[in-house]
Amino acid sequence: MTKLNERKIIQIFQNNMGKNKFVSEDVEFFKIGKTNFVAKVDTLVESTDIPLGMKLQDAARKSVVASVSDFASKGVKPQYGMISITIPKKFSKQKIKDLAIGLGKASKEFGFRFVGGDTNEGKELVIQVSLFGSTKKIIRRKGAKTNDVIVTTGPFGYSSAGLKILLAKKKATAKFSKKAKKTVYRPVPRLKFGISSGKFFSSSMDSSDGLSSTLHEMSKQSKKKFILTKLPTNQDVFEFAKNNRMDPLDLVFNGGEEYEIVATVNPKFLSKIISNAKAQKISLFEIGYVSNGSGVMYQTDSKTIQIKNKGWLHFGS
Repeated sequence: MTKLNERKIIQIFQNNMGKNKFVSEDVEFFKIGKTNFVAKVDTLVESTDIPLGMKLQDAARKSVVASVSDFASKGVKPQYGMISITIPKKFSKQKIKDLAIGLGKASKEFGFRFVGGDTNEGKELVIQVSLFGSTKKIIRRKGAKTNDVIVTTGPFGYSSAGLKILLAKKKATAKFSKKAKKTVYRPVPRLKFGISSGKFFSSSMDSSDGLSSTLHEMSKQSKKKFILTKLPTNQDVFEFAKNNRMDPLDLVFNGGEEYEIVATVNPKFLSKIISNAKAQKISLFEIGYVSNGSGVMYQTDSKTIQIKNKGWLHFGS
């Protein structure tokens, strides 16, 4: 397993599951008759996905957020959901109740209904959430055009900083620590913004595996070069990085668990999505543009930096 990462494992499954190959997407989509159905499944595992101090209700919500964020990036509203949950035998009735309350509140928050699922017993908590919806238009990870503007909701860097504060005891001001931890415990997927703005995207993707991985995947599938001219973050992230002798670019590009939307937009539609973001009080960053070529570059006044694909990858270590 040490020589296999998530991408290689997915490739093994693709090569051994019949002739119908599938391209990596945020959601799965298929037609029944004339209707485009959308489905997504995501898994939360206690030992890898629930950080120190997270309440069970928030953990249950996070298991839903992961799939909701993928729907958001496609501009699709989830309508129904199913749950498969593995519960340790040692769990008390109150803990199970907390999980149920967290899932119920999440379904209400994001406007869909759970219709069933499955329970099992295991050594640690595992929650699998599947969501379902339908749409007329599919926004893919590919589709970026030369001269499109690259935008993202944000800001980035806080979830990575929050995990470093929680797990590595990095130092931070009380204000920054509270803000960063909140992004870890209560992430906010951009569902309303995705639904209202998705029709203007030429391509889009959820950023939860890290901004660098997201940009590289979109660039690769679109067969275009992504040139960045601005970082989607705030000054306090730079201050946190400086105080802890960390690279701020690593916090911004390689953190993961930031459930934001990264999209490319024809400039003629830019004012519309800016208006949507302002109406919803969402920070929207114009971070660059699409060009001919390949790869992801960050241009500053003094130099050009190649952004490597170093986002989150299961089995990567």
